[in-house]
Order: sequence, then structure tokens, then C-alpha cells
Amino acid sequence: MALDPLRDGHGRSIGDLRVSVTDRCNFRCQYCMPAEGLRWLEREQILTFEEITRLVALLSSMGVHDVRLTGGEPLVRRGFPRLAAMLADLPDVRELSVTTNGFLLERDAEALVRAGIDRFNVSVDSLQRDRFYQLTRRDALPQVLRGLERLASFPEAHPIKINAVAIRGFTEEEVLPFVQLARRTPYEVRFIEFMPLDGDRAWSEESVLTGAEIRALVQAVHPLEPCGREPHATARVYRFADGPGKIGFINPVSEPFCADCNRIRLTAEGRLRTCLFSLHETDLRSPLRAGASDAELERIIRQAVWRKELKHHVGEPGFIQPARTMSAIGG
Repeated sequence: MALDPLRDGHGRSIGDLRVSVTDRCNFRCQYCMPAEGLRWLEREQILTFEEITRLVALLSSMGVHDVRLTGGEPLVRRGFPRLAAMLADLPDVRELSVTTNGFLLERDAEALVRAGIDRFNVSVDSLQRDRFYQLTRRDALPQVLRGLERLASFPEAHPIKINAVAIRGFTEEEVLPFVQLARRTPYEVRFIEFMPLDGDRAWSEESVLTGAEIRALVQAVHPLEPCGREPHATARVYRFADGPGKIGFINPVSEPFCADCNRIRLTAEGRLRTCLFSLHETDLRSPLRAGASDAELERIIRQAVWRKELKHHVGEPGFIQPARTMSAIGG
């Protein structure tokens, strides 16, 4: 049964849910997690597939129709394709997507496509093996590229997006190789500005290579034409004027898109976050496991979402970095 749309106190309709299915990851990316890793949640702390499905069913009945599965690294969660199929079967979920580092795609691509995943975002921060290792602390680029090729062999998996985090002093050297990849393959490459969610707490405004700077590097070689930004979209997408392909820029630091943000997040242990940079969370696991009805859960969710932040305050005086790193939030 369709319920009243989910809205926050600023009049924004919520339509996008990011679900972290695990806090575990097989990489140790510098912008996300410390080299020694983090203390993982115990199995009983993490939502079961049935609990995730119940919450997604409830949220989607409130108009939250787009669901993205994240981690940690979602493909390390045992039985993950089964969860994808459970969510794809929900009548109110219109788009089901996944963000992955690609390491296990060679193994799981077919199962995920068959389960009903509509869209794939694959994180690849360098196309050079040694530099990939430098940033991810894992010698895994060949396996990731094989996984991408496997995924690309399924027509229903397209369009496939490749995400690269843009860090000053590192990504400048990566821009043109990624441009050539976007021009010769069906992949849409997207550069994401480095955000203060790293485990090493090394972020600074000076470390952010902005979307405008990257766009200028691309424009110096290949002219770009804007494709236009859809409401709620995080990326500003451009096509190459002199050839095929698209490239995107996600600029949460230099050009925040908070005004029409329609996203909320569910952590692996069942805590609702209304902003990537939230300092407060709402526990859904406890009432869920205590036998709360859907009506009771709906009330808790609506109250939390009503308090959704107007904007993040990255780069402003007094900004406080969340205690959680990106891997513990879900991107």
C-alpha cells in the first residue's frame, strides 16, 4: 500500500536510499579507511537480509523508489546476490543499483545482473597498476579490469559508471588516461571530489582537486558540451564535442548540491543517516528487533527525516568531521 511521500522539514521529497550491507572491505583506500583497517561489526549487529528487505519495502512505499547497495564493499557480504533479488522483487523499488570496488565482479557480475541490479558504479582511482596500489593499498587493478570486462559483456548492465576520487597531487596524472577510456569504451567516467570522510583524517581543503580544475584539464585537449543536470542528480555530465563518450563531475565540496538533495542512508547495523556528514543517527534496528509494527517504524523514520540537515558545512568555520569514515557510512 502506498503511503504519503516522505519529506523533510525543508520541503524536499526523499526518493533515494543508500543501503550499506556490510562495513567490511577488501581494500584500504586512503580516502576511506586507515591502512590497518577498522574493527568490524559482529555478525549479529548487522541487519539480516530480511530486516533490510522489510525496511526497504517500507521506505519504498513512502516514495523512496531508488535504492543503491553499498558497503564497505557489498560483494564481500555472503549471499549478496540473494539480497539483490529480494529487493528487486519489491513492487515499489523502481531502480536498484550497486557501488562496488570491482574486485569480485569477475565472480559475481552474472549473478547480480540476473538478480535484477539495474545500474553499476565501479570505483577505479587509477589505470596504472602501481598508482592504483598506492591509493587502494591493494595490488588489484588487473582483477578489477577483468571484472569490468565481465560486467560489460551483459547488455542489461549498461550504462556502467566508473568513479574516481579526485585528490590534488595524485589525480592530475590520471585525468587524460580516464578521458581516453571514456572515449573508447561505453563507460562513463566520473570524478568525485575528495571529501572529509577518510580514516587517516588527512583531508584538507587544499587536498581537494575540484571538478572545475579537472574539467579545464579535459577541455584543454577535448572540448566538452554540458548534458544538463536532472533534478537531484549528484553529477554534472558532459559529452565530448569531438567524439563519443561522456564524463561526469561530482563536486560536493566546491559546488554542493544540498538544495535538492533527496537522499538518506541506512548503515549496516541499521542506523538511519539523513546526510553523508550527519553527526546524529536514528536507530532502526532496536525497534525492528523489538517487534515494532510498520506504523511504528514509519513514525520513527518520518520524525528523523523531518530533521534532515539543510546542507553540509564542509569548508565552513566550525565544520566537524563525522566520527564514521566513508566505509562505515556507505557511499
